[in-house]
Amino acid sequence: MKYFARVLCVLLLAVGSEQTLAGDTIRAADYSSLHEAIEKNPGRVVDAGPGDWTIDRRLTLSSDRAGLRGTGRIIQTNPAEPILEVIGAADVVIRDLTFTRAAGKEDSEAAGVLARKCRYLRLADITVLDNRSRSPAIGLDECFAARITGCTVRNYMRVAVDDRTEKPQYYGFAFLCIDGTGISVRASEGTLISGNTVSEDNLGPTPEMKEKHKLGTFVKKNPDKGSLVSQEFWDAEYVPMWQQGSAIWVGEPEASRFTRILGNLIRNAAQGIDLHCDQAVVANNIIENAFIGMKAMHGSRNILIEGNQFSRNTLWSIGLMPGTVSHGGTGPDGKVGPANNDGWSIIANNIISDFGHGDAFWVWKDDGMVKAPLRFDIGQEDSDPPLTDVVVTGNVIQAGGHAGPGPSEAVARFNFSVLIESAKTNRGGPPQNLHFRDNIFPAGKEGVSNQPLPD
Repeated sequence: MKYFARVLCVLLLAVGSEQTLAGDTIRAADYSSLHEAIEKNPGRVVDAGPGDWTIDRRLTLSSDRAGLRGTGRIIQTNPAEPILEVIGAADVVIRDLTFTRAAGKEDSEAAGVLARKCRYLRLADITVLDNRSRSPAIGLDECFAARITGCTVRNYMRVAVDDRTEKPQYYGFAFLCIDGTGISVRASEGTLISGNTVSEDNLGPTPEMKEKHKLGTFVKKNPDKGSLVSQEFWDAEYVPMWQQGSAIWVGEPEASRFTRILGNLIRNAAQGIDLHCDQAVVANNIIENAFIGMKAMHGSRNILIEGNQFSRNTLWSIGLMPGTVSHGGTGPDGKVGPANNDGWSIIANNIISDFGHGDAFWVWKDDGMVKAPLRFDIGQEDSDPPLTDVVVTGNVIQAGGHAGPGPSEAVARFNFSVLIESAKTNRGGPPQNLHFRDNIFPAGKEGVSNQPLPD
């Protein structure tokens, strides 16, 4: 009897706990709108049940322990507004919902789900669909210990103008492109990005898409050419880099730290993962059909890149390089402070397959650019300190590949397995102190590497 009494007590406590949890959840259906349900219940979880919830202004959560969950679909009809914004709150949970835009209004300048100055935010198993914008589908700004897990981002890109006339020393032109970011993290620490799917199924690098939107064509041009654009492109008023944006972007290298990008599936991106941050782990991801697999630059240091699958990339799969934000102790404003160098990183146990067989290969096939699965580059200007101290071990590159279900192609579609750039005028020094060991690097069209690989 005592045993059964204890069991009954445990069951009653569990039921009571569930009732308390249910009591903390607010049914949006009991209010005139989602906005009213959220605004009248600060610090509580609102359940948006099944069905469509149409809004014309952003939903805002700004109280600690607030939340939004459910099986419903939230449809934003105003392309100038984000769908959901979380501001200055701690322990907020958003889960299971679908966030999308109304038919015919998918193109936007606004983010989908955006969080600013939040702590311990959890975004779990949400879908952001057809938020086609240069702003992110999911964006974090100045957050701490946020988690983005099990989410799906689909169709986040749009046709746009990439205006680089404000950087006349580097570019000096504006051009038509397809652009967009799936998941963006800026100036944040301790972020976990895990088990997500980021896929672009709407805009792809096809000849028909290029012709329809005149992609790559200049729409504005400064009097003088910038240092980072070739004379050929400048004279033709066309650049092939009209696939812009990233599936996952982490920025502000002196403010973003301790990011974990784990076990994500990335499909059909321009750049799969773009890092401008420190102390990051990129592990066990699959990056398929991106014209650039990933890069770390602009002062990215202590980056661990391990156990990833890179398939059907075009220019490179893994690239490390300095950039204009890199500096050796003197910042862009001339002030002396801590250095912002690139390096002290590890590239280990990655597999690179079917290189050159992605959808964007035709764009770059005959442009003369050197293609290599692994790229170690110089900076963008003379003051950029060189990339240094990188261990490259246990990686496997497949020599051939196949573009579809047909037989495998034995000929490599890359110049070298490894490209280590030499110094050029006004571009900084060459990479230093690179270590290669126990890798499988087949010869490309011009050899294994453009220079002897250091031990």
